Formats: sequence, C-alpha cells, structure tokens
Amino acid sequence: MKKTLKISFSLRNAYHVNGILFALKQIPLLKKLLPEKIYGVWGLKVFANVLSVIWEIVTIFLGKFLYFLLMLNLMCSLYQDVPKDRVYLHILLILTVIGAYGRTILFHPSRDKYYAMILLRMDAREYTLVNYAYQMLKDIVGFLPFSILFGMGNGVPLWLCILFPFSTVGGKILFAAYSLGNYEKNGYVYNEDKGGKVYWIVLGLLLLAAYLLPAVKILLPAWAFTVCMLVFLAGGILSVKKLLTFPYYREVNQQLLASLQNQMDTPTLAQTAKAQNEKIISTDKSITSKRRGFEYLNELFIRRHQKILWKASVKLTAVFAAAVFLAGLALFLVPKAREPVNRLILNYLPYFVFIMYSINRGTGFTRTLFMNCDHSLLTYSFFKQPGMVLKLFRIRLREIIKINLPPALVIGGGLSLLLYVSGGTENPVNYGVIFVSILCQSMFFSVHYLTIYYLLQPYNQGTEMKSGTYSLVTSATYFICFFMMQVKMPTLLFGGVCIAFCILYMIVACVLVYRFAPETFRIRS
Repeated sequence: MKKTLKISFSLRNAYHVNGILFALKQIPLLKKLLPEKIYGVWGLKVFANVLSVIWEIVTIFLGKFLYFLLMLNLMCSLYQDVPKDRVYLHILLILTVIGAYGRTILFHPSRDKYYAMILLRMDAREYTLVNYAYQMLKDIVGFLPFSILFGMGNGVPLWLCILFPFSTVGGKILFAAYSLGNYEKNGYVYNEDKGGKVYWIVLGLLLLAAYLLPAVKILLPAWAFTVCMLVFLAGGILSVKKLLTFPYYREVNQQLLASLQNQMDTPTLAQTAKAQNEKIISTDKSITSKRRGFEYLNELFIRRHQKILWKASVKLTAVFAAAVFLAGLALFLVPKAREPVNRLILNYLPYFVFIMYSINRGTGFTRTLFMNCDHSLLTYSFFKQPGMVLKLFRIRLREIIKINLPPALVIGGGLSLLLYVSGGTENPVNYGVIFVSILCQSMFFSVHYLTIYYLLQPYNQGTEMKSGTYSLVTSATYFICFFMMQVKMPTLLFGGVCIAFCILYMIVACVLVYRFAPETFRIRS
C-alpha cells in the first residue's frame, strides 16, 4: 500500500512538474532567460517540485473555502426573512447530496489512472483503493475547518459541524458502493464526467430546490439534516466492505479509461477535435457570397461553420428564455418571492459577470478560426500586414459579437422584465442600465478573447496550445470573474462603471491589435 501511494505521488508530481516547466518556458519575459534544455536543470526542477507540492496542499483547502464562501455563505445572505441556521442547513444538505451523486472520485477518469493502470499495469484494486482513501482523507481535512468556521457563524452546533465532513465522505462511499453493485448486476460503469440527460435533469432540480425554495420560505426541517448526515455516515461505514471486496476494478477502469486511452493513442487531442469539427463543416458548393476581399472570406467561413459557431448560442438563448419565463411565472404565482428577487437584481448585478463569462463563445470562436482558417492563412505574409490585420480583426469582432448577442439580449431583457414584475424600482434608469450593462459585458468578453488570440496566438501548426502566457491570461480572467460574484454593488453604480470600462477596453484593444498583432499573430513553433 505504501509503495503504491508513493508511485502514485511520483506519477502525478512528474507531469505537474513538467507542466510547470513548460508553462515557464512560454512566458515571453522568461523565455530568453531560461536555458533550452529546461527539463534537465536541477534547480528549476526543484523549484517546480516545490510549486507542485504547494499546489497539492492549496487544493486541499482552497476549493472547500470557496465552496463554503460562495455556494453557502454568500447565498444564505440573500434570504433575509428566514432563520439563518435553517437556510444554511437546507442548502448544505442538498449540495451534499449533489456531491455524493456527482463527484464520487472513484469513477473519475484521469491521466494518473491511465498512466498507472494502463501503461504501468499496476494492480488496479490496490491503486484504486489507496488513491480513493487518500482523496477521502483530503476531503475530510479540507472540509473540517471551514465546516466549523462557516457553520458556527450561521448558528449551527459545533458537533454537527464536526460531523459534516465525515458524513460527506460517507455519502460518497455509499454511492460508490451502490455503483459498484450496479456494475456487478448490470455491467454498467458510471462515469461522473459523462452525465446523461437524467443526470443533468436531477442536478438542475436539486439546485432549484436548494436555492429557490428558501426564497418562498420553504425549508427542510433541521432534524432532516441531522438524520441524513447520520445515515450517510452509517451507510458509508457499512459500504467500506463492498469497496474492499469488489473483484472487478481492472475491468471497471478499463471501460472508464477507454475514451481517454483512445485520445492518448491519437497524435493529439487538438487534432482529434479538429477532425470532429471537420465532419460538421458544410461542404455545400452552393454556399457563396457576393462580397469582396476579407468580407467575402469571412462570410464563407461563417456560413460553412454555422453549426459549430451558432449551435451553442441558439441553445443558450432558448434555455435562458425558458428560465425567464419560469421565473416570471413563479413570481406571479408566489408573491412572497418578489421582494427577495427584486433585492437580488438591484444589488447583485456583478454576479452576472461570471455568468456572461461562462456562456461567452470567445474561446470556441477563436479555436475554430485557427483550426479551419488561420493555420493556413498565417503562412502568407500579406495576411500579417497591419492594415490587413486590423481590418479582419474588426470584421471578426463584429461576427463574434453577433454570435454572443442573442443570449445576452435574453438575459438583459429578462432581468429588466423580472425587476419590473418583482416590484420595479424608484429609478427607471435601472431598467436601461441592467439591459445595456449585460450587452456590454457580452461585447467585452467577445473583444477580450479575440484580442488575446491576436496578441498571444497560442496554437502551433498541429493546433496544439503552446502558450503559457495565454493560459495565464485566461486563468486570470476566470478568477477575476469568479470573485466578482462576491461583489455587492447598486445596479446604477456598477452598470455605469461596467459600460464605461467596456467601451474603453474596446478602443484600447483595437489600438493594441493594430500596433502589435503583425508581430504576435503567427503560428507557434
């Protein structure tokens, strides 16, 4: 067992260290200072190992802290007219059920499992159990301090706060044992990364129950949380025997890792994605255009890639339209929900920055551009002339804004409508500010992703991402948007700042692209 755990750490640490060294080599300021044979430099490897260990420790606590802070504490603060401890336990119980159902860890296909069980042929049972026990221990250690801190802050007894991490792990073990038993009976391998329609429907209903019911003052009784935690704990203890005696770990993992194995055996994941995209590109020879120059090129590209570029946007628009309709209907049927919803819209507009970030199609648009257009055009010198670069940038910016606009229109218009239905506002300007700020956020992310694509073009000829700087910028964008969910600011103030910032950013982006893109917009080696 000890040897298996040591090998597991070594494997995971090896590709983490190599990933860190590769990322350092891609940073422009460091690229010229670092040696070519970076992977053989002892000092840099020690530095990368230290970072890898620090990150392993950080991951134990950081995710749990954000979970309690944003998913629980922040959301609980929205419900003013219900007991704080009851709404906290209500949300926590349902999220715990979701975690046990959707994040078992045992059925998560990962690279370290592929390396260990498929390539190195390690004992599947021993490897699975050792790493699963380590992960469950990490969950207990990570959950415990924040369960006590946030639980007691919301009026939950200390003993119940201490019980929670152990019960959470018990719930995961219980569901894992059930899934293993299901495999023995039906031969079905549960893959938590590939939830079907039923999975997402159940997940959506549980989330609605967690966050919508408190708005209408419907809460699970406090004793239900205690009973469920005790059931999870007892069920987990009794299910340990099933995990220890299950005889088909290799068979389960072979099926679980089959798709990952196929991807690893192909030249690159990016090339696989490119081949899949090519299958849905229209080859209709009747598709043409009456325009000229880059407008002609752009129109042909958009029309032939209609399914890739517009499919997600159309689906998102339909989903948000349905959500607005259902929310409006709920406000009409349940008048008690109007006041908290009204307060939410007027004070938590920054929350929608993360939503607009999540639904923006910027990365998909630029990836499709490179895979199916720019990787060929960038071999021609005329394509990189300043005037040509800026002209095509403006054309593409117009198209990506059009693609991202439909869901933004529905969200902006829907929020203004829900604000009116939930009681309105004393300042009518708020309606316009909400609508325009949502549109500006959509345009901002469209400009942002196209700009960093032109300034940091991250792909090589094989359509593999080779820019550490691009990854850092996109990661920083994610974290900034994520932390915006914690900001509470009046709609008029935030909306005004948001609109002004987005307009300024668009102007600066065009200047930067004109000035630097002729040098930076190239195929990476």
